[in-house]
Amino acid sequence: MDLLEIRGRLDQIDTQIEKLFEERMRLCSEVAEYKIATGKAVYDAEREKQKIESVQAMAEGEFNKQAVAELFLQMMTLSRRYQYQTIAGRVGGPDLGFHKVEKLETAGKRVVFQGLEGAYGHAAALQFFGKDADIHHVRRFEDMMVEIQEGKADFAVLPIENSSAGAVTDNYDLLLKYDNVIVAETFLPVHHYLLGTPDAELSDVKRVFAHPQALMQSSDFLNQHDWQQLSMENNAVAAQKVRDEKDPSQAAVAGEVAGEIYRLKKLAGPINNCPDNTTRFLILAKDRVYQAGAEKISLCFELPHRSGTLYSMLGNFIFNDVNMRMIESRPIPEESWQYRFFVDIEGNLEDAGVQNALYGIMREAKNVKILGNY
Repeated sequence: MDLLEIRGRLDQIDTQIEKLFEERMRLCSEVAEYKIATGKAVYDAEREKQKIESVQAMAEGEFNKQAVAELFLQMMTLSRRYQYQTIAGRVGGPDLGFHKVEKLETAGKRVVFQGLEGAYGHAAALQFFGKDADIHHVRRFEDMMVEIQEGKADFAVLPIENSSAGAVTDNYDLLLKYDNVIVAETFLPVHHYLLGTPDAELSDVKRVFAHPQALMQSSDFLNQHDWQQLSMENNAVAAQKVRDEKDPSQAAVAGEVAGEIYRLKKLAGPINNCPDNTTRFLILAKDRVYQAGAEKISLCFELPHRSGTLYSMLGNFIFNDVNMRMIESRPIPEESWQYRFFVDIEGNLEDAGVQNALYGIMREAKNVKILGNY
């Protein structure tokens, strides 16, 4: 056969495959109706395992055996998605435990951040809540989560990722450890300045204090000078030290807010290696609410370290036309080679596609947690 004849034959086979696929999906709809009536679970791991083994046994050659296994795994994944959609349409989506509000009430509320006044967390709180907000600080990020849980604060400002340094991985773990939810986010441009005492000049500087990340993010500028670079707990602590010790040979790398609060002089800046450095902060609260116009959902789920499991989960988003913005994996400390995934998707908890996607994930993944819709 020439190429045109081969392609013609392939077209005939593809037409047959498409018609058989539609017939298979129709039967899957009948399966869904049966499972609605009986309460039987959609996902049957043993049944799928047997099916894969049986079709592999029919195939000839190692390549075809592997290929037919992948093909049927994909078809069964699509079948499950279709069944979940059918069931959700008939019995309704899952109860996610959130309630909608028209607007987030922030007036007169207490806000907590980690660090000292002048830290970037403080700047993020001022940016989101305004200068008249009731803002206070605690020493550790976990202390913020406890304050929300105990009602000592209404909102917390938690850094979750930086455009240069990446994810703040330990803070992802705090989102699971506590029942606080994400109700908003704010993006803070990070501009590092070299701050000194009011009487200092750049030529006086001999020692520079800052958080290790700030030193790293300003390394191009700092390494041009023969200065001792010393790590501190955070940049605000560094700025406070420079103010209190009144030594013109000492300087801090910190933000503009810290300079204003501690009345320090800008000796240079911004000195960031990357001028577009930005930190994303989450706004956390205890009440499980989301605003009417919320357009991003964060969730977490756990999967075994087995081929195809993540693909199967993400298929719920693909099949329901839900766009994924971010995925971050974290090992589960108490379970070797098992992982949890933090995912951000576009949408609102009222969206039918989102509900269908979450319906499927909540029935196949372990320990699914909706972290917030904002």
